Formats: sequence, C-alpha cells, structure tokens
Amino acid sequence: MKITRVKVNNRRKAFEIMAGRRTYVFPYAKLEVRPTAANRVTHAYVDKELGGDAFTYTLESGDEGTVHLDHVLEYNQDPGYMRDLLLYKLTLEARRRVARAALSRRKLIRRLRTSPAQFYRLLDQTNYKKSVDQLLYLLRILECDVDLVIRERAA
Repeated sequence: MKITRVKVNNRRKAFEIMAGRRTYVFPYAKLEVRPTAANRVTHAYVDKELGGDAFTYTLESGDEGTVHLDHVLEYNQDPGYMRDLLLYKLTLEARRRVARAALSRRKLIRRLRTSPAQFYRLLDQTNYKKSVDQLLYLLRILECDVDLVIRERAA
C-alpha cells in the first residue's frame, strides 16, 4: 500500500492521508517536529524519494518532518497492518525457539508435515503470505503456549 494523497487540516490539527482506498487521520500531537499556533504546517506532500511510503510536511519556520505510512497505520490500528505485525512477532519468536530447540530442523519439518522450502518460508519474517495457523502449530511443536490477550483500551 502506498500513500496517494496527503491533506493538511490545521483546524483539526491533523493530516488526512489517503492510502489504498482508505483515508486515515494522523494528529499533529504524534509528530516529532510539532507545529504550534505560531508555527503552523504550510505544506505536505507524498515523498517520492521514499517510494510513496511516507509524506513530508513543512512548517512556516522552514522546519520539515517526515511520517512513514507504518506510523499512520499503527496509530489507526489498521487490521491488515496489525495482522502483519502479529505475524512478524510470532515469526521472530519461532526463529528464536527453533535456534534453541532440542529437535533438529529435519524432525521439525517432518512433524509439521511440510517441505523444507515451506519450513524456511515459515521462518522468513518478511513473508506475510503465511498463516498464523502454521506458526501456532510450529510453536506448539516447540512446546510453547501462545495466549491471545484481549483487554479494554486505555483511555
């Protein structure tokens, strides 16, 4: 997903970012280079030098800041992004556990009933096409319990 458009909304004190088919809001309060009433945002644009994955904004003073799309998606709790983040964290933990496992990789592959190529794709943290099921099964073989915790949001 790439950023296609960014709009400055000084009244709401936020940016409106169009990425894919959705529009996200990102408040000024989350910026590193924060605008003030005396130093407002004058311009924002999709940064082509960063491949459309970020936008850059300029303040009246000339100061600039850049916001990556991942920060916007994390702030807005985008379900696709949160799924990928979960897969990433589970994969890193599985890699750590496989490195310390008493079972050989060959035995792990056999217990997973999969091919070596599929096993290594499962351990690839950049592969987001795998399922959470496969990772949970691998962690179970590695004698790990995975609990999903659901709690109220903090105010």
